[in-house]
Amino acid sequence: MGAVEAHEERDMTDTKMVVTDLGEANARILAKEVKADFRRVEQASVKLMTHFTSAEAKRLFVRFFSTLQLNSHFVSVIARTKLKHEDVERVEALLRGKLGTATEELNKAIDGAEALFKVNGITSLATYDTKALEIEVGVISSTGRRYLELLNKFDQVMPLLQTLEIHEVITAREADIQRAGFKRAIRGVAVAARNLATGLRRRMNAMGTQDPAPEHRSENPAKGPARQDNALD
Repeated sequence: MGAVEAHEERDMTDTKMVVTDLGEANARILAKEVKADFRRVEQASVKLMTHFTSAEAKRLFVRFFSTLQLNSHFVSVIARTKLKHEDVERVEALLRGKLGTATEELNKAIDGAEALFKVNGITSLATYDTKALEIEVGVISSTGRRYLELLNKFDQVMPLLQTLEIHEVITAREADIQRAGFKRAIRGVAVAARNLATGLRRRMNAMGTQDPAPEHRSENPAKGPARQDNALD
């Protein structure tokens, strides 16, 4: 290639107005991932390819999905080895309720945004210039599957809000309030799973260290009965 041809090719390359992401953003997000230890999880998993485009959904997925799966596994599988099924089912119902509430909020947001698109004649959706995060995950429970679906709904809402903000259908403040509320709800599900698992773990530990039966207990009237932690405290 001659010098003239090389110069012309370089000029054509330099006409790009912006430098776009080639995967660096995903690498930064994944670098902050806390590696969850699944070595003691002896369950089969359904392998699913997941796809996130918004930075918010990527970060929530990396931070909470694996720990949510581990905590829900403890609740539904490990706790059942020592605790009553009825007690575990109550905890599972609380967690499903959290998931259901967050999912309903996102469904309403999607329906509301689509209605605003139609009323305001908006026909194109804002898209991200950063590369999507495409990754295979192993889903070990229905709770994990529902949480993954919740994250994907959140990822669907983010460009809808951005589009409405760009067209000034909603203000930047309104978009930020909605965004923060959805993130708080998704985070809240993972935190609830952790707290519920911790409560059940305390009950299991208390069962292993509780006082001997009355006929074998040493006389000590000053010592009261040991407190039994409740998973729902």
